[in-house]
Amino acid sequence: MDKSQYEKYLGDRWHINISKNEGVRIVDGQLVLKNGDKKVPIVNSIPRFVERENYADNFGLQWNKFRSTQLDSYMGKPVTADRFWKNTKWAPAEIKGKAMLEAGSGAGRFTEIMLGAGAKLASFDYSNAVEANFKNNAHKGDLFLFQGDLFDIPFDDKQFDFVFCYGVLQHTPDPEKAFYAIEKKLKPGGKISIDVYHKDGKIRPWKSKYIWRPITTKIDPQKLLKFLKYFIPVWLPFDTAIKLIPVLRNYLGAVIPCWNYFYMDLSLKEKVEWAVMDTFDVLAAKYDIPMTMADVDRWFKNCGYTNYEVFEGSNGIVGNGIKP
Repeated sequence: MDKSQYEKYLGDRWHINISKNEGVRIVDGQLVLKNGDKKVPIVNSIPRFVERENYADNFGLQWNKFRSTQLDSYMGKPVTADRFWKNTKWAPAEIKGKAMLEAGSGAGRFTEIMLGAGAKLASFDYSNAVEANFKNNAHKGDLFLFQGDLFDIPFDDKQFDFVFCYGVLQHTPDPEKAFYAIEKKLKPGGKISIDVYHKDGKIRPWKSKYIWRPITTKIDPQKLLKFLKYFIPVWLPFDTAIKLIPVLRNYLGAVIPCWNYFYMDLSLKEKVEWAVMDTFDVLAAKYDIPMTMADVDRWFKNCGYTNYEVFEGSNGIVGNGIKP
């Protein structure tokens, strides 16, 4: 990112000390609040508003290990694009040239879609997964990428035309507070789309994680990932057979965690890679706090929304709204 991008998104509150640059791109340096209250390092072209190591370290490990796995451009299939457009109910033409905020980018699977549609995108993650996102997407469009805290976003309120946050809220210590934090950054008349895991009281295969998380969250993430890279390829055929059994699959599949994408148009190698990646995702995350439909409905009402919808989506519950 160059100096003009910092000025566009952060305004004139910060002074930039440049230690290293490549052309106009700032590689290393420091952001300093002009009142002197805060200093933020710029490391490998990414401003770090939080410590590089934190409770989301498992996601940093995951997304740097599986940097390209979920990118449509890598797979040659519109898996992420289909999910993005179907759930947000936005259209490419309406986000072109608009200021968008992506809260929780991971390796940038959705970042790629928004940049491809021509959005002017500010994107961040709490973990060092931003490094994977930088490698994947820094060259693809107007992107201001940083490592930051969802509860302390360094932008003005009401700054963005669109706010997008998928796969993130349930992995924070307070999903409701997290929603309010990102919603504040949306302009009146702007659109927001979020998703969160669904707490519905039913037995489902994906809930097997809650049996094992009291154990797996205490295991060193590197060791857990190593075990899953051995276990998943062995177990996946058995798990696929279980999940093809009508009715019983919901009960038999709810014992041993295996995020199985047998129903998707993926190669066997991709299915194994996705299974390892997402099984690790749910077993290693420090926080996993699902919500009810009523919870998400209440969030929008508390923010004064009347034009919104809450429905079951691809990752649990989706909430879309237009800010009054």
